[in-house]
Amino acid sequence: MGGFSMSIDPRCRHDRSVRELAAGMFDEGRGCESVAKSLGIPAKAVRKWQLTYRAVGRDGLLKMGKKHARYDFETKVAAARAVVEGGMSKPGAMERFGIASSSPLDQWCRPYRGGGAEALRPRPRGRPRGSGSKAAPMTREQEPGREAGRPGAQVAYPRKSIAPEAEPRSRTGRRP
Repeated sequence: MGGFSMSIDPRCRHDRSVRELAAGMFDEGRGCESVAKSLGIPAKAVRKWQLTYRAVGRDGLLKMGKKHARYDFETKVAAARAVVEGGMSKPGAMERFGIASSSPLDQWCRPYRGGGAEALRPRPRGRPRGSGSKAAPMTREQEPGREAGRPGAQVAYPRKSIAPEAEPRSRTGRRP
């Protein structure tokens, strides 16, 4: 068979039909090197497919690229703990906890090593409420109308401003 690499989704370089062929070969018991050679696809991609196939089955492999899976806090902590503290392999943790890709598992292990389970707790997204810039209280000089409201106060703008080159025009009422 030749190379089946039709691009549909930029995040998922090989379309569903190619992954379906790979899943059929995995069903037969073929390894990733053999499948990669048959389909003309890099072995690295097929190895990731095989991990996904083992973790979530044929359906999970065929749904790749459609929607990102969401995992709850308990699953994240259990999987990260099993890998970091329990010494479980990442493919083993993917199978046991039903994680479709190694990427999220990598993203959970890193903060877990540094801060434990609390580092994986979901944080609120977006700007916190009330974080808009609050205007500082105005000084007496800045308050509008305060200066102008005082008797005898003059406005800081000049009353009449005539540019020197505009004088002939203003006297005669027309251009020179």
